[in-house]
Amino acid sequence: MSFIDHLEELRWHIIRAVIAVLIGAIIVFVFVKEIVDKILLAPAHDNFVTYKWLCDAGHFFGLGNSLCMAGTKVSFISTAMTGQFISSFTIAFMGGFVVAFPYVFWEFWRFVRPALNPKELKKTGGVIFWVSFLFFLGVAFGYYVLTPFMVNFYFSYSLSPLIEIKPTFSDYIENLIWTTVGIGVLFQMPLLVAVLARIGVITARFLKKYRRHAFVVILIAAAIITPSTDPFSLTLVTIPLYALYEAGIIIASRINKEKAKEQAEEWS
Repeated sequence: MSFIDHLEELRWHIIRAVIAVLIGAIIVFVFVKEIVDKILLAPAHDNFVTYKWLCDAGHFFGLGNSLCMAGTKVSFISTAMTGQFISSFTIAFMGGFVVAFPYVFWEFWRFVRPALNPKELKKTGGVIFWVSFLFFLGVAFGYYVLTPFMVNFYFSYSLSPLIEIKPTFSDYIENLIWTTVGIGVLFQMPLLVAVLARIGVITARFLKKYRRHAFVVILIAAAIITPSTDPFSLTLVTIPLYALYEAGIIIASRINKEKAKEQAEEWS
């Protein structure tokens, strides 16, 4: 195929992916009120499931109430006349992207797959499953861990009893999107490392050598994901991302050994 033909093919993959996101957005928009009440605002309630899980875990491990968080009573305001209406569309499109993510990646994979040889295709079996799994795992981590911790911390922190915290609903939604969808995207790090190691761009030795540099990059990425950039939020985001980097080193090491074994067999 010529370069123009490749662009034409890519264009149709993008169009189909956008249509899938729009379909998901329409479905989310139809049920947007229920989604807001029962899902998006759930971490802001003091009876959110994460608080119960942590408290039960503390009792199970004999830590008493040390892991129990009382939660806090949260309410939001909307300072713009069109604020809630615009937020509905934001929620719809982001929800549509989350729902359609496996299909969006599948379209991307259909575009890339013809460039791989049969041997490479054999080693990429289940890639759609693992990409989708890591994405939804990251979204779940952001929703069930990061968001309730941040809400509890920010609404419990006070400089004076005379100061009443009344954040806007759009501010809450913005932070929720960054700490769920953003984390879901960054959770693709191990697969990205695996691909780069497979094609010989990086090695486990390279990743180990530049650990400190990677930590700085991860810190910057965490600062982008958490617009507030306070130490508490940065810590919550940086720890799992750096753990994924270390997991990438283990994956790259295994791939390097496999490639060395294959080369040895070819020469023998």
